[in-house]
This record gives sequence, C-alpha cells and structure tokens, in this order.
Amino acid sequence: MGMKSKIALGAVVGIVVIGAVSANSGDTDGGSGDKGSSAAAEQQSGGTKRDGAFDAKPADDKSAEKASQAERFKAFVQKNGTASEKEAVSHVTKVQGADEQNDILDTADVYTDFTGGITGEGTGPAKLIASAFADWKQSENGLVTVYDADGELLGNGKF
Repeated sequence: MGMKSKIALGAVVGIVVIGAVSANSGDTDGGSGDKGSSAAAEQQSGGTKRDGAFDAKPADDKSAEKASQAERFKAFVQKNGTASEKEAVSHVTKVQGADEQNDILDTADVYTDFTGGITGEGTGPAKLIASAFADWKQSENGLVTVYDADGELLGNGKF
C-alpha cells in the first residue's frame, strides 16, 4: 500500500468514527426503541441522563441506579430464595455492577451491614448472598464479591 493510500484510509476511518460518535450523542427523537425508552425513563424519573449516568435526583426519589440494583436483587431473593438466603440478603445495603455485563469479565460488588471482616459474623451469609446473586444474574465469566460495612472482603463467588 502506498503512502497516499494509507493516509486516505486513515482519513476515511477517522470520518466514520467521528460520524458514529456524533450520531450516538444526538438528542433522542423516540425513533429507536432504546433511545425512546431512555427518554421515557428520564421523563418519568425526573433526572437527566448524561454519558450513561443519571444526574442527581430529588431526595424523595429512591430509584437511583445503584439503589435500584439492590432493591431488584432483594425482590428477586424474596420471591425465589430460601429462608436462609432471604435472611442473608436482608443485610445487603448496596449492589454495584450488576447491570454492566459483557460475558467477558463481569464483576459485581455487594455491600452489607455486617461487621468484622472475614473473621466476623458475615462470612457464612456472604456465601449465601453470592449464591443468591448467581441465581439472579448469569454470566459466562462473572465474579461477585461481598463486602462488610467497612468495605472489608467477606467472600466471593462465580455467577
């Protein structure tokens, strides 16, 4: 390939990339299913979406992205879990990473109100939480990690 061909190819690739980025960052007109759904969700929740994250919402709106993952996880376990799993999951305070999956290297973090780290009271329930999480979410290569109230590791498991 000559030098002019490489420069021309680079320019074409650059234009395609810029076009794709600008097409994705345009405002939503409701024409596509995903964009219309996002716009509708934004209007219902009262927040505005920017770069994949919701801006701050009023304090009375408890449907923030991270809190909703924990609530959805708890609701799933209340419906489908064992009595032991329901008890363990009642200690969950926050779930992060449950919605961002690509089946390559999925990681999720579950935070609890247990104390004492790996030698504390939450080690046994952490295994139940990880197991319940694996029932809730499936991945080709997922790892869920359970933490105590101080952010210390309690346990982990595949999902």
